[in-house]
Amino acid sequence: MEAQLIPGERRTAHQMVRDSLRRAILDGTLQAGSRLVQADIAARLRVSTTPVREALRDLASEGLIRLDAHRGAVVRETSVYEVREIFLIRRLLEPEAVRLAVAGIEPEVLAALEGLHKELDEAREPARWVALNREFHRLLNGAAGFDRLAEILNHLDDNAAVYVNMATDAEHRQTADRHRQRLLEACREGDGDRAAALVSEHLRQTLDTVERVVVNMR
Repeated sequence: MEAQLIPGERRTAHQMVRDSLRRAILDGTLQAGSRLVQADIAARLRVSTTPVREALRDLASEGLIRLDAHRGAVVRETSVYEVREIFLIRRLLEPEAVRLAVAGIEPEVLAALEGLHKELDEAREPARWVALNREFHRLLNGAAGFDRLAEILNHLDDNAAVYVNMATDAEHRQTADRHRQRLLEACREGDGDRAAALVSEHLRQTLDTVERVVVNMR
């Protein structure tokens, strides 16, 4: 887990710790059930324990960790039943967000999506692929211009991330890459209905993959 600043970016210690921990949880570096010891995190990131404590409170409010009276902060474990509920809600909301986004997509958004698609094709490290894929879909979801809807979808995505990361093997990445290519074509053509259908199908396939992984772990 490394704390890295984007060139030109200024962040408080609290923000830096929160962003570093969030990234490590979402890319699977910190796995479900992992304990987050304040003193260890402070030493690793070279900060005091105060911003670590503040960051942990933020992550708990986002649902990424839980604060246990006996074990302290622990990366939250998501049940398969909760994942099913998350994907049910996403399939109700995300296709509509994408339909609205694609119908009036701006050239700069399309260019950014094209750039991310190229980076994803070249990505070799699974963690980088996961991060770029999340950025691609979040950019598209947010392009509809409905900030509250995008925030809800981002929150749902974060809460399912632990299991989705576990299911992201080479086969899943290949399937997702093919889906993303078709989705990008729909974006270029301004075909919101086709894009919405592709997103709905992708979410169904992802849930199927996640459920298979969970069953095999039992």
